Amino acid sequence: MKISNIILATVSMLIFSLAAGSSLAQSGIPGAEAAGQWDITIETPDGQLPSWLEIKTSGNQALVGRYVGAAGSARPISEIKYDEQSDTYSFTIPPQWMQQYPDPHFVFSLNDGTLSGWTIGPDGNKLEWTGVRAPSLVRDEKPEWGQPIDLLDQDLSQWIIPENNQFRMENGILVNPEAGGNLVTKQKFDDFKLHVEFRYPEGSNSGIYLRGRYEVQIADNYGVEPESHYIGGIYGFIDPTVNAAKKAGEWQTYDITLSGRMVTVELNGTEVICNRPIPGITGGALDSNEGEPGPVMLQGDHGPIEFRKIIITPAINQ
Repeated sequence: MKISNIILATVSMLIFSLAAGSSLAQSGIPGAEAAGQWDITIETPDGQLPSWLEIKTSGNQALVGRYVGAAGSARPISEIKYDEQSDTYSFTIPPQWMQQYPDPHFVFSLNDGTLSGWTIGPDGNKLEWTGVRAPSLVRDEKPEWGQPIDLLDQDLSQWIIPENNQFRMENGILVNPEAGGNLVTKQKFDDFKLHVEFRYPEGSNSGIYLRGRYEVQIADNYGVEPESHYIGGIYGFIDPTVNAAKKAGEWQTYDITLSGRMVTVELNGTEVICNRPIPGITGGALDSNEGEPGPVMLQGDHGPIEFRKIIITPAINQ
């Protein structure tokens, strides 16, 4: 690892640590002890939904933050209100992709290092949720890489086949011709290197989820300004430095390294993200258990996509 990368990683994780609330709790702002990143699980009648919450201070006057729901991307929270009398927090954000009335509202408290509260679901019902502090995922040593694993074979034997599956192998190429289910590996991974060769038609949209939690975006964004919601980005969190995309219909490559929270992304041979920390889960994640290994997930519920090579090299010293 280059010295500059080591310095960047150290500074990035220091920033994450400060945001976790160890020093902010002494800022004098009422309720600041809840500052930090939180992995949230929402209970619904249909099962659990993962979410993510960041709370931080704004100067010495207020609490603000960001929120990631079960779908969509990180959204700013202009104010998180804290009621000292009831010892509760609350905030309201507008809906993102789907209209909801009333606007999503959250009420919660901090007890014994855990958040617990409720929110209003899309149909207006009250949903209970809990949150635990997100782990730092700092690694004490560089990854030691094991043997590469080819994730593609004719029978898709390495994958859990979803309901409404549209993925299939055609002449050695994994094809998803239309929106269907997401494809998830049977094996779970901690740190890894991932090589992917993919192709999409004009206007399509897909993604690759690292550990099933962090989406590296795939979309037809040739020639536009780089942005986290576009190809090369960590969805809603990290902008690529340049747009290295090829035109739709051409084969393209991703080379992705994930160690703890630190991610490096090469698109078509150009490094577009250099050893940056991923703050939290992105919308569409399988769960919010960031301290655990997770699978690779291919997004199949958006647009058509083809893969001709998916090779993962896991770390063997985690």
